[in-house]
Amino acid sequence: MSDFLWGVSTSAFQIEGAFDAGGRGPSVWDDFAPVHDNDNARVACDHYYRWREDVALMTQLGVNAYRFSIAWPRVQPSGKGPVNAEGLDFYDRLVDALIDVGIAPVVTLHHWDTPLELEAEGGWLHRDIADRFADYTALVADRLADRVHMWIPINEPAMVTLQGYAIGEHAPGKTLLFDALPTAHHLNLAHGRAVEVLRGYNARAVGTANNHTPAWPATEADQPAADAYSDIHNWLYADPVLTGRYPNSVAELLPVRDGDLATIHQPLDFYGVNYYNPTRLKLPSEGNPLPFELVDIHEFPRTGFGWPVVPSGLSEMIGTLRERHPDLPPVHVTESGCSFPHEVEDAARIAYLDGHLKAALAAGVEGYFVWSLLDNFEWEAGYSQRFGLVHVDYETQRRTPRDSFHWYRRVISGE
Repeated sequence: MSDFLWGVSTSAFQIEGAFDAGGRGPSVWDDFAPVHDNDNARVACDHYYRWREDVALMTQLGVNAYRFSIAWPRVQPSGKGPVNAEGLDFYDRLVDALIDVGIAPVVTLHHWDTPLELEAEGGWLHRDIADRFADYTALVADRLADRVHMWIPINEPAMVTLQGYAIGEHAPGKTLLFDALPTAHHLNLAHGRAVEVLRGYNARAVGTANNHTPAWPATEADQPAADAYSDIHNWLYADPVLTGRYPNSVAELLPVRDGDLATIHQPLDFYGVNYYNPTRLKLPSEGNPLPFELVDIHEFPRTGFGWPVVPSGLSEMIGTLRERHPDLPPVHVTESGCSFPHEVEDAARIAYLDGHLKAALAAGVEGYFVWSLLDNFEWEAGYSQRFGLVHVDYETQRRTPRDSFHWYRRVISGE
């Protein structure tokens, strides 16, 4: 286990705050509504100013890897044009500080905070954004490729398409249903273009962080609904990246041009799985425009978000990935965690992480990143959901390690 990556994960928009600092431009999430209780991320965890304290917390925790994202609007405020040096300097300092204390930087280039100006020009609905993303990748790689341990171009593209463009729960808040599918292809194309750029800068390791969920049919007769959902949630992103092909059920709905699939299908050094829970499906009711309906999973404990706690779903998903893709690269669990309302004593979080970590290790993964180091701005749920190993008092910004923090420290150290 000497090479195993014991990590934690965060994302820029959820923790940094400092909206108006250092030349940062606006992102699609800055003014997105509705958000729980009219919360916003203008301060969030104030990480932009308190990052040294957060690195010290990670040192105390004993992790050897930290997955964080770079805010595209902080590096390139409009999503195109020259680099904003002050914004990139922030991440340069963070990378150096992590290396100084023996923590490997694992960088995600896009964790949902698309520059607002690009969205005004069509966002992920227009294929030009893949070229803009490649340009942005080059700006970051030129500065950081010599030191970053692992690269993830795009976090959970499925959620950008499904929640951001199909049903409107996330920014940019569009409700296009199947008309959102072009965004999936453009996200995949941007991934491929970014991998090409990173290889050109001799990046050490390049992979993914795809959200995956086992799709369970409510009854045997509902298997077509589960298959349709899995094609859209799982295989629309995994298949082209890993094999250069789209699932047959959606292939004709995507704006694929000659050469696109070759660009998307780049060799990867690792495959990142973000897992939270399985999904149960049934055939749609009359009038439902989708080929499936979600069904409640009621027989398991639930997190504060109401998500069922099913550690076996993680090993099931990894097994399904390997069965479908026998040449799957080494797997890292790039996100795994849970929200609970507890302040410091959080036995339920410890139980969740213990079960999922054991499932991950039994599946032979090479790294496990807890979501999240800190309580943070949880997208449309605002500050109502707490995922952190570290409790954050948002009024004072005081950080208090929870019991789960100390549990994870003992696991890492082998106590």
